[in-house]
Amino acid sequence: MFLTFLLSFIVPPVWSVHMSWENWRSGLRNGGDEFEPPTSQPHIVFILVDDQGFRDVGYHGSEIKTPNLDRLAAQGVKLENYYVQPLCSPSRSQLMTGRYQIHTGLQHSIIRATQPNCLPLENITLPQKLKEAGYSTHMVGKWHLGFYKRGCLPTQRGFDTFFGSLLGSGDYYSHYKCEGPGMCGYDLYEGEEAAWEQDRGLYSTVMFTRKAVSILANHDPHKQPLFLYLAYQAVHSPLQVPARYLERYKGIPNPHRRKYAAMVSCLDEAIHNLTLALKHFGYYDNTVIVYSTDNGGQPLAGGSNWPLRGSKATYWEGGIRGVGFVHSPLLVKKGSKCQTLVHITDWFPTLVTLGGGTLDEDQNLDGYDVWEAISEGRPSPRLDILHNIDPIYIKAKNGSWKAGYGLWNTAVQAALRVGHWKLLTGVPGYSDWVPPQTFSNQRLTTRHHNERVRWDRGKSIWLFNITADPYERVDLSQQYPHIVKKMLMRLVQYNKTAVPVRYPAKDLRSNPQYNGGVWGPWYKDEKQERNEEEERYNNLFINHFGKRRWKNKSRNIKLKRKAEH
Repeated sequence: MFLTFLLSFIVPPVWSVHMSWENWRSGLRNGGDEFEPPTSQPHIVFILVDDQGFRDVGYHGSEIKTPNLDRLAAQGVKLENYYVQPLCSPSRSQLMTGRYQIHTGLQHSIIRATQPNCLPLENITLPQKLKEAGYSTHMVGKWHLGFYKRGCLPTQRGFDTFFGSLLGSGDYYSHYKCEGPGMCGYDLYEGEEAAWEQDRGLYSTVMFTRKAVSILANHDPHKQPLFLYLAYQAVHSPLQVPARYLERYKGIPNPHRRKYAAMVSCLDEAIHNLTLALKHFGYYDNTVIVYSTDNGGQPLAGGSNWPLRGSKATYWEGGIRGVGFVHSPLLVKKGSKCQTLVHITDWFPTLVTLGGGTLDEDQNLDGYDVWEAISEGRPSPRLDILHNIDPIYIKAKNGSWKAGYGLWNTAVQAALRVGHWKLLTGVPGYSDWVPPQTFSNQRLTTRHHNERVRWDRGKSIWLFNITADPYERVDLSQQYPHIVKKMLMRLVQYNKTAVPVRYPAKDLRSNPQYNGGVWGPWYKDEKQERNEEEERYNNLFINHFGKRRWKNKSRNIKLKRKAEH
């Protein structure tokens, strides 16, 4: 009775389109096909959350209550040396391709709604590889990997179905987003069309969970493996949440932190409901659940990475060390912590291999198969991480080739991890240590901690032993110049393999007012563009010679009239 009531909250009233729970059970009783042995390939559910900070989960000491995430993590494997990218699009691109940003051209910033840019089409994606291995592939939630032409959309990149948003953020209820004055549009899709009919003004966390559960309800877990990529909009700004979740956090004085905490609680409840559905429909015993944030939290928008340094959009640990865990009955060492290096690029080879797929040698992956490191506690094959090299970001005023020992221009923003060591050059981003609730109406001088803001003026290179100093308090670049030189040489080697940056200028044709009020593809495909170009040329040709014929005819008439007179 309780389970039926709970599911009635997270699924639409009519959700038994293909196979309801009762029908499934009756099939078992009546000798139906459901007696077939389950597929040996595991179902894969990848949950990506947006802007959740390192401290914004209960098991990292947060004041935010996340009992369901805490339980799933405690029963699975916590990834405590897990790295993502500092921004949305870069993390998503590396998850989808298993390749560093320098190898896809997405080294700089994010893919913006008005740019004719997307995850390069020559890159094979995770859902494409899983689809080759026999998986049914579904995406629910935030894409943020470009949409300027139809070939960039999720359903063109390996997903059988897509329900969600194409942009990086938007209103949680109306699903509208403005990119500037007069540049506003609707952003909710079903497949490749705007989901006007699917939209009930639901809060997106609830809406996406319902959609995910309906996918589970309409798929037979015993006949085909399923890959579900559930990319929540939460807990990215704008800070919006149903009022009932705010009641739990009346004691938090900072209004941003209070709303943010409530959003995390709603997310935690959604994950619980999803897990119940996995059990309810017979997936759970053969499922691998991966939970990951896409980047660090933004303190100005309520997030917290304390006690790590820095925030979202920076290469300090607060921007790139992610909350992550794996939960599955298939894990060998449950209830453990994985302390070895794991990076978001590793999910591509790990999940493809786990799903029985094949990895092509010419893909030049930067990720590693880390399943044995996670499941069995073995050493990780990953020994280093290129966090990024961004050649067009703001240059450090005091950076120079001299500071980089003639090997590297330290004005360039770059970050590299090798073993225990981490090197940063250029401008890594805002570098303070920000405890929860600092940004309130209180003056900065009344902070309840003793840290001081360090702007590191004049510096353009840093070296830290992250294992001994995870909070990046002690710069060792002067004490260990030989380590610095070795790591700079590694940066040089990586940089030789980099492709040109893809960061095109704004295209005014992207404006939703030219597309029925919807954010969506505005470029034609190449064949269509060629046909339209030929048509324009032919029209021009016809018009040109038509005008010449008319001029000649007109001149002959005039000459004839003259002769008659």
